[in-house]
Amino acid sequence: MVTYHIREYRTEDYEMARDLFATGMSEYVPTLCVHMLKQPWLILVLACTFCLLLSSSRSLLLPILAVTLLLAVGRQLLGYIWSMYIDHCLQEDLLDIHAFYLSEKGACFWVAEVDECVVAIVGARPSEEHREELMLKRMSVRKDYRGLGIAKALCKTVISFARKHGYQSVVLNTLMVQHEARTMYEGIGFHMYHHYVLPTIYGRLANCTVSKYRYDIPSVD
Repeated sequence: MVTYHIREYRTEDYEMARDLFATGMSEYVPTLCVHMLKQPWLILVLACTFCLLLSSSRSLLLPILAVTLLLAVGRQLLGYIWSMYIDHCLQEDLLDIHAFYLSEKGACFWVAEVDECVVAIVGARPSEEHREELMLKRMSVRKDYRGLGIAKALCKTVISFARKHGYQSVVLNTLMVQHEARTMYEGIGFHMYHHYVLPTIYGRLANCTVSKYRYDIPSVD
């Protein structure tokens, strides 16, 4: 059993925290590719391309090579778009973690350590939609330390912080590819209350669905 310690973020954790987030998010690219291959419009495009080339060239090799090339280009394009999203996050709240999470009352950022090495992170700050809600953000656990209860412990740390500071609930967003994260959140007691497709060209093409989860904190009489 691995012994871990959860504490508040310190300035010297900066590079490790950013790297943990970027690495964790990069791992979703293969799952995103599988998700894309299930989209009806893409299946139709690939099938039409294959059939048109097969009928025009009367060769099986050409359509196979063409479809393979399209898949390879699509994989690179999807990886590039996803890396742009990761960079956007790194240039947003993760650019100055201390200022965004620790300089404001009712917000915080934590890390989990194993043998004095940071292996997981999570942040929390007031929701922009409702100030009585605490938004859980940037949860990430190093791959070789998953399944040990660290993510659940970080979630409970956020919930305890929300209760202590008088929040009515903890909310978070998940993407359609974060299956394990959703299962973990639901196991703790979060429930999905809304979902939507990202209102961008890429979001609609990829059917990129965001699910919003909430954990309601019982009021103390």
